[in-house]
Amino acid sequence: MTVREMIHVREEQLLASWATRSASTRGREWSEEPCPIRTDFQRDRDRIVHCRAFRRLAHKAQVFILPSQDHIRTRLTHTLEVAQIAKTIARALSLNEDLTEAIALGHDLGHTPFGHAGEWALNEVVQEREPSEHFYHWEQSLRVVDVLERDGRGLNLTWEVRQGIIGHTKGRQDLKAASEGILTLEAETVKMADRIAYVNHDLEDAIRARVLEEDRVPAGILDVLGRTHSARIGTVVADVVERSTGIPELRMGPAILQALNDLKEFLFETVYSPTTLAETDRVRTVVHGLFHYYCKQTCSLSPGQVSPAAATVNDPISRAACDYVAGMTDRFAVQRYMDLFVPDSSRSDEL
Repeated sequence: MTVREMIHVREEQLLASWATRSASTRGREWSEEPCPIRTDFQRDRDRIVHCRAFRRLAHKAQVFILPSQDHIRTRLTHTLEVAQIAKTIARALSLNEDLTEAIALGHDLGHTPFGHAGEWALNEVVQEREPSEHFYHWEQSLRVVDVLERDGRGLNLTWEVRQGIIGHTKGRQDLKAASEGILTLEAETVKMADRIAYVNHDLEDAIRARVLEEDRVPAGILDVLGRTHSARIGTVVADVVERSTGIPELRMGPAILQALNDLKEFLFETVYSPTTLAETDRVRTVVHGLFHYYCKQTCSLSPGQVSPAAATVNDPISRAACDYVAGMTDRFAVQRYMDLFVPDSSRSDEL
């Protein structure tokens, strides 16, 4: 018996009956020889961690762009916090931790540079060129793992991980008292962990960055969830585990749920709004400029950076430019814009 097969046996013995078994995966788009040591979900996790898009998350903003403070979250640290919260819940509820971790680590691979402002700007310029199209980071995350990684071959992930990536977010919608049964419970866990993570760490970062004064946070929210970052996460996770143990769904108590949704709305109004993000106009200038440039100069995109031949919309040039700009880190996007559009006196003698 291989190590992988022993893990399958252990999962059958230890996981809840409604958890997703590695041995029962719906499989990959194209079949592969199984690994003797790792399950399919473990292989997916490893492929995500070692891919280029994952490494670039270290230099993509979560909310605050190119912060001067070292302790402000990046998209990578957000991803790791989501994975930690999701795994804690999955372990407590006897769900598949490997599947949960793989989804969590891959959920934001397609996010743009410059956080929320970058996503808004890219969606805006895509629709200007092609009104029927749009840009959503969760769809781009799936495109990254299906098409863009490994020079256009994709990572060939399992159906369950791909489903979790495309379904990981509710956008601005409120969480509900119970999971809706559309996704695997592991994917539902990541969706919930994503919300738990970002509303708490974005609040902490906003206060640290002096975008928000702590006394502006409604006292009723803090009275229910807690006064510190760790206290708030502990409160919500404990509530989910307590109410979801022994049942095939995720639940959250009404008081905790209301406070969490209220905190989310408070952040959308005070921190995430385009009118409050100080760099929104400059981000729009950079993202729009780069997108239009690469729509005209697709020959500048080297193989492996984009895969125009695999485009899934009516405008492959727009798709290729979108893929390239979305994959940029904050600093690379700024540098490319400077190189392309800002005069450089040091090069004047070459003219």
